[in-house]
Amino acid sequence: MPLTPAPPRPALVVFDLDGTLLDTHVDLVESLNHTIAALDLEPVSYDDLTHLVGQGARVMIERACRLRGHPLESEALPPLVERFVVHYAGNMPGRTQPYPGLVAAMDRLKSQGYRLAVCTNKMESLALGLLDKLELTRYFDAITGGDTFEYRKPDARHLTGTIDRAGGDIARAVMIGDSVNDIAVAGNAGVPSIAVPFGYSDVPVNTLGPDHIITHFDELTTELVEMLIRDFAAKVAV
Repeated sequence: MPLTPAPPRPALVVFDLDGTLLDTHVDLVESLNHTIAALDLEPVSYDDLTHLVGQGARVMIERACRLRGHPLESEALPPLVERFVVHYAGNMPGRTQPYPGLVAAMDRLKSQGYRLAVCTNKMESLALGLLDKLELTRYFDAITGGDTFEYRKPDARHLTGTIDRAGGDIARAVMIGDSVNDIAVAGNAGVPSIAVPFGYSDVPVNTLGPDHIITHFDELTTELVEMLIRDFAAKVAV
């Protein structure tokens, strides 16, 4: 009697954090302005944020200072990073909240046995602290930050390491994000990508080459995930 093939393992859906899972812009801007105020620099705005985020606090501070005509020497950065982290962590969760439909979408995926993970360039301690304050940690099988490994998005190893930690299968994984780093890391790791247009990208997300775009988390269904995994595998096999 022939053996019955084992059913496919449940998929793993990996999310970026800032601008994808959570609308963090108010608190990021407040903590960044608190930080650069130590240098008597003019505050940044939400419009500036799209050019600043994506590589963690260190790079965000460097970019903000450069934007204000004050490039930093390397030795000036550590105390500014510490000032940012203390302010940001001390005010969690602030006005940060999940994007509309997110929690329902995660409940939907979890009810079907899907695994979920977070892969962000935000410091791991800040990501964990923020998700914990919002009572969202329980949804995720792994949460990795920009300092979890020796490499970060768009390096493929950040995503593949996250997939491993979550107990996932790279052939059954999807990456969701709002910026070039998220779409690039998916491409580099060889997994399909979903872009959201409501985050902090400084260019329209359709120009980044994602495999699919959703405009609301109501669109994030198991059927969509399975379709993307199937179509991506077929495309790679050609």
